[in-house]
Amino acid sequence: MDKISKAISLIESGRLFSYNNEDLDSIVWHDLDTKQPIPKADIQTKISEIEQQEIDNKANGNQKLLDLGLTQAEATALTGYTPPVE
Repeated sequence: MDKISKAISLIESGRLFSYNNEDLDSIVWHDLDTKQPIPKADIQTKISEIEQQEIDNKANGNQKLLDLGLTQAEATALTGYTPPVE
C-alpha cells in the first residue's frame, strides 16, 4: 500500500477515492454523497508521521541487531540500513 492510501486509511478507513501518480492534488473522492473530503493538510501530516515511523523502525531494528552482537557491517548486510552519520 502506498503512503497516500495508507495515510487515508489510517485517518478514516473505508473511504472511496482515487488519484494519479501519488499526487495529493489529484485525489477524487467517490463517497462525497455521505462524507466530507479529508483535508490535504491532514493527509500530508499523516504521511509525515508514517515516514517518521519507518525511519524509527529501521533505527530501532538496527539497534536490536547490534545489541545481539552483530557488527554494523553485518546488520547493514542483512537489512540494507545504514545509520546516518552524526
